[in-house]
Amino acid sequence: MKPEEKRDEIIPKAVYNVHKIIMDRAEDFLLYDNLGNEYIDFTGSIGVLNVGNANKEVAKAIKEQVDKFTHACFHTYMHTPYIELMEKLVKITPGQFDKMGILLNSGAEAVENAMKIARHYTERSGILTFDYAFHGRTISTLSLTSKVNPYKKGFGPFLPEVYRVPYPYCFRGEKDFQSEKECADYYIKILEEHFIKYFDPETIAAVIIEPLIGEGGFVAAPLEYLKKLREITKKYGILLIVDEIQSGFCRTGTMFYWEQTGLDYDMITLGKSIAGGLPLSAVIGKKELMENIQEGGLGGTFGGNPVSCVAALSAIKFMEKNELWNNAKLIGERVIERLSEIKTKSKYIADIRGKGAMIGIEFVKDKRTKEPFKEFVSKLISKSREKGLLLISCGVYGNVIRTLMPLTISNKYLDKALDILVSLIMEVEKEYE
Repeated sequence: MKPEEKRDEIIPKAVYNVHKIIMDRAEDFLLYDNLGNEYIDFTGSIGVLNVGNANKEVAKAIKEQVDKFTHACFHTYMHTPYIELMEKLVKITPGQFDKMGILLNSGAEAVENAMKIARHYTERSGILTFDYAFHGRTISTLSLTSKVNPYKKGFGPFLPEVYRVPYPYCFRGEKDFQSEKECADYYIKILEEHFIKYFDPETIAAVIIEPLIGEGGFVAAPLEYLKKLREITKKYGILLIVDEIQSGFCRTGTMFYWEQTGLDYDMITLGKSIAGGLPLSAVIGKKELMENIQEGGLGGTFGGNPVSCVAALSAIKFMEKNELWNNAKLIGERVIERLSEIKTKSKYIADIRGKGAMIGIEFVKDKRTKEPFKEFVSKLISKSREKGLLLISCGVYGNVIRTLMPLTISNKYLDKALDILVSLIMEVEKEYE
């Protein structure tokens, strides 16, 4: 029996596969299946492989640590990889204030712990989240996540006292905005109206925001909106949690996207590309918040596993040594340049947006109505795989192609991938004429 046939017998369809291939090995930005086919990976396993797959320096660090010991629960006895990694993270995360942090296993777990810390510190229970948000798949993080099908359908009830407000997704706004400032002002006004109509801001422990939305469509909030949001949180004593699980670690042209705002925050959640492919996440926050929790109140058996910690230290060292944030800028410029060349000719490319190498291409059936064109994107993903390029979609309507290639991709293969993508966009368009 073939592996894919075995898969269907023993693994439920709920565990979805975008690409029905069996991975055999990888070399940086190239992936090979069990039939020997080569693919250029534009998915990065959903943003996990900024330093490339099977990065040699990360792999070396992992092998050296495995020979020493494979696990040490930090609650039973300490180990230096945890301490050294936290020392590094509090140094490189944005913010000129005293910080502390904890290590965990996944992005969802980081978000859950940030919520716990916020509730404990403020002695409030409300959490404010946004349309288009994605913060995880556990019951509490699904309460924050926006997309119903497939993520939330049938899994309720969810947490009480989670309140949702519109995200400043200017392209899909309730009106046509003439500037980002107009968009920001409009959505700040809606937020303030929610304080009057739906909930008391003085019951809100924290607001959690992706400054550049990931799963929801690769949308960056206008800087003016983020500035006013920060003013509002300070006014009402609400903590600001910045979710950089997908946008962090050089993807947007800086080590973390929040650096580009120059704004203060209270906590930041990290994950995905933190450890070069190994499971790890973190919450970094202001010292007074983190120290407020009683002894033993935070943690978990595998959080800060030593093998994952040394992988993260090696991955971050690789990022800094090779200035991967600059690679991200150059990759993004090339992607936007190539896609912009055909945007005016295309009936269905409505928006190209993002920061650094975190670029979203949104497809619609009609540029006037902006009706999402999920079918086009699905066909494009399928045809690209046949040509040796692995793509992945995002957006609550599934109509956005997102670029999550490793930031180590060569110019030769980047151009090859873009040639495939551009030619197939025009090919698929002809099928709808």
